[in-house]
Amino acid sequence: MTPILQSFIAGRWVGQQGAQTLRSALNGQPLARTHEETPDFAEAIDHGRRVGNQSLHALDFQQRAQRLKALALYLAERKEQLYALSHHSGATRADSWVDIEGGNATLFSYAGIGSRELPSGNVVHEGPAVSLGKRGQFAGSHILVPRGGLAVHINAFNFPIWGMLEKFAPCFLAGMPCVVKPATATSYLTEAVVRLMDQSGLLPAGSLQLVIGSTGDLLDRLQGQDLVTFTGSADTAAKLRVTPNLIHHSVPFTAEADSLNCAILAPDVTPADDEFELYVKEVVREMTAKAGQKCTAIRRAIVPRQHLDAVATRIRERLAKVVVGDPSVDGVRMGALASHAQQRDVGERLALLQQSCDTLFSAADGFSPRGEGVGEGAFFAPTLLHARDPHAEGGAHDIEAFGPVSTLMAYDDLDEAVALAARGKGSLVASLVTRSPQIAARVIPAAAAWHGRLLVLDRHAAVESTGHGSPLPQLKHGGPGRAGGGEELGGLRAVKHYLQRAAVQGSPTMLTAITGEYVRGATLIETDVHPFRRHFQDVQIGESLLTHRRTVTETDLVSFGCLSGDHFYMHFDDIAARNSQFGQRIAHGYFVLSAAAGLFVSPGEGPVLANYGLDNLRFINPVGIGDTLRARLTCKRKTDQGKASPQGLAQGVVTWDVEVTNQRDEVVASYDILTLVAKRP
Repeated sequence: MTPILQSFIAGRWVGQQGAQTLRSALNGQPLARTHEETPDFAEAIDHGRRVGNQSLHALDFQQRAQRLKALALYLAERKEQLYALSHHSGATRADSWVDIEGGNATLFSYAGIGSRELPSGNVVHEGPAVSLGKRGQFAGSHILVPRGGLAVHINAFNFPIWGMLEKFAPCFLAGMPCVVKPATATSYLTEAVVRLMDQSGLLPAGSLQLVIGSTGDLLDRLQGQDLVTFTGSADTAAKLRVTPNLIHHSVPFTAEADSLNCAILAPDVTPADDEFELYVKEVVREMTAKAGQKCTAIRRAIVPRQHLDAVATRIRERLAKVVVGDPSVDGVRMGALASHAQQRDVGERLALLQQSCDTLFSAADGFSPRGEGVGEGAFFAPTLLHARDPHAEGGAHDIEAFGPVSTLMAYDDLDEAVALAARGKGSLVASLVTRSPQIAARVIPAAAAWHGRLLVLDRHAAVESTGHGSPLPQLKHGGPGRAGGGEELGGLRAVKHYLQRAAVQGSPTMLTAITGEYVRGATLIETDVHPFRRHFQDVQIGESLLTHRRTVTETDLVSFGCLSGDHFYMHFDDIAARNSQFGQRIAHGYFVLSAAAGLFVSPGEGPVLANYGLDNLRFINPVGIGDTLRARLTCKRKTDQGKASPQGLAQGVVTWDVEVTNQRDEVVASYDILTLVAKRP
């Protein structure tokens, strides 16, 4: 009996009556059915806004990061059942690896980003605060807070797992509940991973809901604190973007659309160079990975006219070796398209492209998929085209066959190559294969206006390159124009997409209370206990120590210079120093740091375990022989990452604001010092 997929709404799995049949892309056999019932979208939205926000905000950024890591570990232990199901989407093991383990890697990545870069609490301070008055008692800054609404993620069919998780991870970390709507063709994979996530017990109530089938009136129920993300075709993105309710309520809409990405072979590369083979390999890989069903695939291969025939010959030779069929058959390197509907669509678009292009490689070149029942599968032959006139309207600059299809285009000089790349009207990614840094410096800034990500590939980068078509959690994914005009991923940038930014004005004391981070000028907490003697739980934001004084001597400069080996003339040459803008010998900047540490460090054994870094270091005024230094150490921020030492000692991170002044109360050095501080047992 064909299983019926269900929606996950308000904590319940709903849907009992079968509707549309989803078939295996390999042999056409029934795989699953969508459900007939229409979910209660009013209930879904209410549940997300009310229950989801409450349960997510009961955790802070650090705790949500810990949940993401635990979720990634849980899914990693159960990945083989996802691989078995992914097989039916036509994906090879390598294709599924990108979807399944790439999605899981994104969870791990955002768990790390949250742990390293976000505070304990639910307010991000985008400092530093700026003084807005002459007396230092009126200041302003920016904060980021959870929006309070919910996100609707409408995803594409080609990466049903990664496509969901790469949006879910930063959304969850930001504390925003989401409703996921996968493309129907491969929704059986999304449903499977959401079931695992639900079974893990790690999802706060209402943080994730799933819609199988139509979105109905879901978008018509959204309000200003909600947002929508979309991945799919540029045509569908354009239709959804102008939904009247989204416009009326100014609901943010972010699109990542299929685009006509390109790869440029620079004129300095010859057929004898390693880079030439790298270019050919990259084009063929992007044609055949996921059977060309990638929003980042190379649709336009832009090459020097003098090398057009050589490139075409090498690509044809590689394509002739690609074995297509059921991925379970030994030797198969390319599977099927995700559905029979997709097979028809690619065929129709290829026919349109062939009106302006010559066919260099196609099904006529011995296409014969391997495997049992493949005659009923959604297979499509790798197809290489050549644009007769690369400057003509329409054709490969406007028509995308979302499958294993790529078009060669010839150019005569670099300016023409850049112009051809721009004819795609905006894309997610472009690659430049070159040996010349000068060519890269000329082409990349010009191409950057039309592309969201740019890969420069040579023999050195190739050793570690993840390739043209691989979006990474650390880097922005998205592009201008046809590519949707939005962006996803990009490390912390993606989390900020789901937060609301607000400017805040007030006294430093008020800003400290609001941001959970000490702002200079705020009321200080001074006690008889040295701050370094307190455990993590006990030290308070704003707790401060003003040290005793130390006068800098010539012996200090000489001793530090001999110890460090730094004999820079400003520290040792009296004549040269007097002729400088400072008019005297000055102390080493790092001596000032060392002297400050000597002033504020409590030497005895205690809760402070280690200093592991400095941030925002500035040397503001010179320190001369005879100047007297003093330091103020203030607890700026506390971050509980939920970590412990290898010996099991629980600890947190305390960031201290350090301000070093001279005898005239002028600031000579300013920085943050980060320490690991033990928690009270």
